[in-house]
Amino acid sequence: MEFKISKELIQELEQLIQTKKDEQLETLLNDLHHADIAEILDELDFDDATYIFKVLDSEKTAEILLELEDDLRENILSRLSPKEIAEELDELETNDAADIIAELSQAKKEEVIQELEDVEHAKDIVDLLRYKEDTAGGIMHKELVKVNENWNVLTCVKEMRIQAENISRVHSIYVVDDEDRLKGRLSLKDLLTTSTKTPIRDVYISKLNYVKVDTEDIEVARIMQKYDLEAIPVVDELGRLVGRITIDDIVDVIKEEADKDYQLAAGITQDVEANDSVLELTKARLPWLLIGMVIEIVASYVLKGNEVAFQKYSTLIIFVPLLSATAGNIGVQASAIVVQGLANGTLKEFSKQYFSKELTVAMISGTIISMFLLLYHSVMYQQYQVGLAISISIIVVILFAATLGTLVPLFLHRNKIDPAIATGPFITTTNDVFGIVLYFTIARLILGF
Repeated sequence: MEFKISKELIQELEQLIQTKKDEQLETLLNDLHHADIAEILDELDFDDATYIFKVLDSEKTAEILLELEDDLRENILSRLSPKEIAEELDELETNDAADIIAELSQAKKEEVIQELEDVEHAKDIVDLLRYKEDTAGGIMHKELVKVNENWNVLTCVKEMRIQAENISRVHSIYVVDDEDRLKGRLSLKDLLTTSTKTPIRDVYISKLNYVKVDTEDIEVARIMQKYDLEAIPVVDELGRLVGRITIDDIVDVIKEEADKDYQLAAGITQDVEANDSVLELTKARLPWLLIGMVIEIVASYVLKGNEVAFQKYSTLIIFVPLLSATAGNIGVQASAIVVQGLANGTLKEFSKQYFSKELTVAMISGTIISMFLLLYHSVMYQQYQVGLAISISIIVVILFAATLGTLVPLFLHRNKIDPAIATGPFITTTNDVFGIVLYFTIARLILGF
């Protein structure tokens, strides 16, 4: 059953902290999952949260540290000594430890690394800090099980037992040569059913997926999703095995990318959360609002330039909101599908076949909408020529919006810009201006004003 925080639990914890009953605190919290304890700490003030953190064993608090909200983790880390932080990191896998160290100041980072008891663990953490955080090197674990192709099965099993002691979960057994270059992987079934004297090079599987240390994390996610992998090995520039990436790391990458794309689509220019400050939220939202305002001012001048048309054909102005909304919706729909295709790999670049399909959909949708408009305008206003102008304009504007919505994300993607930008205010406001210009251009050609 899912854990739920109650008001009574928070009050009990606060009372135990106030009376410094540490043993009762430990008894109350030790049976809870570390994610649930992190949720509790987020509900307490900084002082109480830090107190509980110091009471619990580092084996427990190390996992809790990873689950905390960024501001609370930063606050707790600021109240811990380098030695105390090092004790937490000694309990974590290398990539998690590297993520936490990366949040520290340079001076404290060096002090913490010096306090780490496990020298090999410290070396691995320092190695991971060399890589950019959005690459395979930046998210990989150094912990893995590897065997040499020149060993026999018996030696291999002995070495695997030693290596597996420090690994929480063994997904794959990797095979390397004497230079540590990745050669393949071992099947557990083959290992169990093969003679103990058989050389590993005779039984390993050479065909396997891998990524390089500089591969972008989102590309790693795409590869793992495509081939349904639980883990994937990482090699350096020389093809040497340097780490592995597991599915739980990729879930975090996918979530972060989805959050970023969702915010970009909503016109938010930087990563923010609900508990961020008013200033941070304003800075993230304001840029696209200002850009949208400028573009809409241009649209207002287009409307102003057609005042004569409104006086002569008053129904033209009535349909401007409908035209803007329809063009915006079509553009967002088209761009959203392209962005989704680029994200999951089903669409990698411009495709004539896909483009013609999108225009066909837009043509069919535009024709149906224009027929309804023509019928509605004819019945309500009996201005058949004006109704024809509006109907034709709708078709043209929808085709333009679909074209823009399809091509802009592809252009951005080609130029290494996140195409998710094109699914929000950018496409909507751009379609507003060009849609209104096209609307009055066609109306002028048909009505002659």
